[in-house]
Amino acid sequence: MAAIVDEIFDLFARLGSGNYGEDLSLERHMLQTAAMAESLRASGNVVVAALLHDIGYFLRDDSETSIGEGRNIEHEVIGAAWLSRAFAEDVTAPIALHVRAKRYLCAIEPDYFECLSDASRLSLAVQGGIMSDGEAAAFAKEPAFESAVILRRCDDRGKDMAVRTRNIEHFRGLLTAHLR
Repeated sequence: MAAIVDEIFDLFARLGSGNYGEDLSLERHMLQTAAMAESLRASGNVVVAALLHDIGYFLRDDSETSIGEGRNIEHEVIGAAWLSRAFAEDVTAPIALHVRAKRYLCAIEPDYFECLSDASRLSLAVQGGIMSDGEAAAFAKEPAFESAVILRRCDDRGKDMAVRTRNIEHFRGLLTAHLR
C-alpha cells in the first residue's frame, strides 16, 4: 500500500506543473486546497482528500485538451477510483463528490455561483450544471456530504497565485497514516 504514496509523489513531480484552466498549476492548486483544509482544522481524511481531489487530471493524457474543448472527463470519478485501491471511502468519497458539491452549492446558495472562478463556471456547464431541487435533496443525504462540501469550499479558495504553501513532502506522513 505504501507504494501508492510514491506513485502520488511521482505524479505530482511529473505532471503537477500542468494546467487545468486556472491561472496556477494543478500542484499549486492541490497544495493550496489541502492547506486551506488544514487551516480550517478539517479532519485528516478531508485534508488528504483536499490534497488529492484533482489527481484524476494526472491520470488522463487528454486532461488539458479536454478542459479547453469543454469536455467533462469526470476527473473526480477517475481519481477516486484510482485512489480506492489504497485509501478508504472517507478519503475517496469526498473526492468523488466534490464536483457534485459545486453543483449543489450553486443550487442552494444564491451568491455561490458568483464566487466561482471563470474556469469553474465554464466547467460547471459540462459537469451537469446547477442541481435541481430533487438532485440537491438527494445529494444532501450522501454519507460523505459534509466532507464533500468542506472539500469544495477549500477547492474554491485554493486558486490564489499569491499564496505560497508547504510542498507535498509536508503531507507524506498524513498520506501514509490514511492508507488502508
